[in-house]
Amino acid sequence: MKFSHQIQFNAVPDWAEYYLPYSNLKKLIYTIEKDQVQYGLEDIERGPSDERTALIGSRDEAHNARFTEALDKALEKIVKFYSKKEAELYEELDRLLMDYEALDPSQAPRPASPLTLTSSSRPEETTFLQPQPSTSGSTFPRRELLADVASYDMPPNIVTQNMAETDPEQDEHMEGGHPQAFLELRKRTINLFVLLSELKSFVALNLTAYSKILKKYDKITGSNLKRYYLATFVQQAYPFKTATKTRLNERIQETERGYALLTTQGQLDQAIDELKTHLREHIVWERNTVWRDMVGQERKIQSVGVSEIKPLVLRTPCGAFVFDRDQLTSGLFLLASVLIFYSLLHLNLFDHVEQNRCFAILVFASLLWAGEVMPLFVTALLVPFLVITLRVMRSDDGTRLSAPDATKRVFSAMFSPVIMLLLGGFAIAGALSKFGIAKSMATFVLSKAGTRPNRVLLVNMLVATIASMWISNVAAPVLCFSLIQPILRTLPVDSRFAPCLILGIALASNLGGMASPISSPQNVIAIQNMSPPPSWLQWFLVSIPLCLVGNGLIWLFLLWSYAPEKQTTHIHPIRASPEPVNWTQVYICVVTVVTIALWCLAHTYEDIFGDMGVIALLPLIAFFGTGLLTKDDFNNFLWNVIMLAMGGIALGKAVESSGLLHTIAEHIEHFVEGYSAFKVLLVFSFLVLVIATFISHTVAALIILPIVAEVGNRMDVPQANLLVLGAAFVCSCAMGLAVSGFPNMNAIAQENELGKPYLSSKDFIRNGIPSSIMATACVTTIGYLLMRLVGF
Repeated sequence: MKFSHQIQFNAVPDWAEYYLPYSNLKKLIYTIEKDQVQYGLEDIERGPSDERTALIGSRDEAHNARFTEALDKALEKIVKFYSKKEAELYEELDRLLMDYEALDPSQAPRPASPLTLTSSSRPEETTFLQPQPSTSGSTFPRRELLADVASYDMPPNIVTQNMAETDPEQDEHMEGGHPQAFLELRKRTINLFVLLSELKSFVALNLTAYSKILKKYDKITGSNLKRYYLATFVQQAYPFKTATKTRLNERIQETERGYALLTTQGQLDQAIDELKTHLREHIVWERNTVWRDMVGQERKIQSVGVSEIKPLVLRTPCGAFVFDRDQLTSGLFLLASVLIFYSLLHLNLFDHVEQNRCFAILVFASLLWAGEVMPLFVTALLVPFLVITLRVMRSDDGTRLSAPDATKRVFSAMFSPVIMLLLGGFAIAGALSKFGIAKSMATFVLSKAGTRPNRVLLVNMLVATIASMWISNVAAPVLCFSLIQPILRTLPVDSRFAPCLILGIALASNLGGMASPISSPQNVIAIQNMSPPPSWLQWFLVSIPLCLVGNGLIWLFLLWSYAPEKQTTHIHPIRASPEPVNWTQVYICVVTVVTIALWCLAHTYEDIFGDMGVIALLPLIAFFGTGLLTKDDFNNFLWNVIMLAMGGIALGKAVESSGLLHTIAEHIEHFVEGYSAFKVLLVFSFLVLVIATFISHTVAALIILPIVAEVGNRMDVPQANLLVLGAAFVCSCAMGLAVSGFPNMNAIAQENELGKPYLSSKDFIRNGIPSSIMATACVTTIGYLLMRLVGF
């Protein structure tokens, strides 16, 4: 969650306008950044001079002055509000403490406590006051009773809303004979504890906001204002002084001791626990309300300019059913898929019933994956259910397996070493992202790219490909799109470089899907269908040259298509992260390098480790065992991808076990009979490219790669590994449409400050389809030669 949302979510609703205006200050920073870029371009055109150096210095001072003026105004408002609120609450606490002392011990519900409850702010006051009656349930003044509100321009005290007017616990006390005065004091104590705790949170949240906004200002403008401003102004302001915060903690402790005297017979720990429970209830109620308001506002913003589609209403004797066109289309597609599935189950297309039923499952799953009428991983979970219940599995001798035996075989195949390889990859990606290693490395490289748009485009594409190699081509574009925001913010609205840069990152991330075995799910599926599986070194020897050549060709094509330097000669540079490397990051890098090295040498140490999946346990143990990654990080793994891969493995096992794969391969073998491995690769590359362009890369791999492997094994000279690896690489080359892979879908969702998308479907058709063809041509030519050279 962004801090601008955090500060809204954690703020006391009635005090919201007195917090640091974080979002407004961010906009001011971006305005200053634009000014810097504009002046920088003008200075470059004028050429070097001493006058220009002096001007730059004066501009920086003017920007700092402009920003500190906004910070000063916010700080003054915070100090005013805090001082007034503190005075009100401390005065009420003093009255409350004197009311405690005025209690008649003979009426108390328990023996008087020896705790000293005298106010620390007024030690000279020793008189005892009778409890003050209240008709409203609290002695806090209501909004309309504060005469000085207008003069202060501040909100009144807030009566906590976590206590009902008729508290069931209150009724219980009344039944026990406890006087009303004690119940009134108890309620006032709870309310005061909540308000003092919220005041403490107000100080802490504003201090964090100042630190974060100054850090952002320094990072974007290249200044060094944070340390000076925090030490000179913020920490010297009254609310943020150590003495002020210490005093506030002491007053909170006084309410805790008073509550202990009143309700827990002097048991301070029990009193604190009860008060914290009341505070949690109040915050939950308050945040729930605030969160709903925030979500509602966000939805209103997102719905601006979007035409409302009138829902369809179907009236039946059982009631009215309301649905939109998308739901209707999905429902009709699902119904058609079920009818096709039912029809195929009763057609005798093959000699054996297992093959007929397996073919029906294959077509049904393919339709559901292609139509996406339900989440892809749900369809994957449906596969083992149908495979077992329809009994399509056969034993090695050809007899039909019973449901219990089929269950053991299917589930043992689903959790294979390949799944462990995927989990190990997720652990490495999680550690590199969580501790900022991936971002630091990327910003370091991008900071060397300079200000020429052509060079910046190429470097960003290479960074996207390299990031895809290690943190997957799902996370890589997200990282890269966040890194280029400073560039996009400073470009004109109609700049051609913005769509060119976003599209370049998306296409490079797609290509990065072939860079390593853990870059994308289709690579994991490819390894599952290769025997023996390739080593990481073999994979890199083929994939890295292909990625470099493919990026180069796409880069040249994008420069020809957009010609960004004709419109934008220089752009805003990206600064490297100034944070120093720590030992945790060193440890993560060492574990990652050792794991990758062992993956590259897996065949050499096969007698020790057995499989690459066993080596994948090392990062899981090293990162989770030391607490660097937590249970939450484990839960945040892409389990939908893992389920999808497991469902694909189950489908592949069923197609193989039922004999369907053998039958299909025989028919394809007749079609490609006499073809060389190169021609067969061309045929399958064209088929995979078309399928993967319109549906998911992973789904295309799930459907096609088992067939490719079987055809390769049945050739005169078996070439299964070569064909499978080539077809898997072509899956990553399919990037002709906005829906062709996650990087493309992420790219088309990028919008400028006005809410207008940078890219349209025409951009992908005009640039993505030629890029797909060029990348596929690289795989079938250069890739074929490289695969031959490394022994496939």
